[in-house]
Amino acid sequence: MEILIDNRQDKINIDTDIEQAIKLVIKRCLEYENVDINYEVSVSIVNNDEIKELNKRFRKKDTPTDVLSFPMIDDDMIKDQVPILGDIVISAEKALEQSKEFNHSFKREISYLTAHSVFHLLGYDHSHEEEKSIMREKEKSIMKSLKIFKDTSC
Repeated sequence: MEILIDNRQDKINIDTDIEQAIKLVIKRCLEYENVDINYEVSVSIVNNDEIKELNKRFRKKDTPTDVLSFPMIDDDMIKDQVPILGDIVISAEKALEQSKEFNHSFKREISYLTAHSVFHLLGYDHSHEEEKSIMREKEKSIMKSLKIFKDTSC
């Protein structure tokens, strides 16, 4: 598995602990779903301005959001290349804001947003209540398995 992390913002420190958490969450989500293909996943950490522009361009919503997912699973993958599962874009500013709002750590918020996005890359959605419930249970299972809880210590 290849996980590429590109920190494209400079307002909030993204240290190796945060990067390791992102990688661990991605791996755990794929294990949880019994995905045994050696995928590539790209994670971009951006500021609110950049994610707002992406949200406007791809979702027609002119506001910053916390995370965007761009699935790229393709049946026509080129032989001998690592298949790309997709791209994750996280707003560090939104993640920090939400960590304060929900009274937990920045690492916990980044981890949750990563899990949420990976499940989108795998085809899950939350547009209907039943789908939302399934997705939330998967996210909770991942967070619990990694001992990342809703407190300020992780």
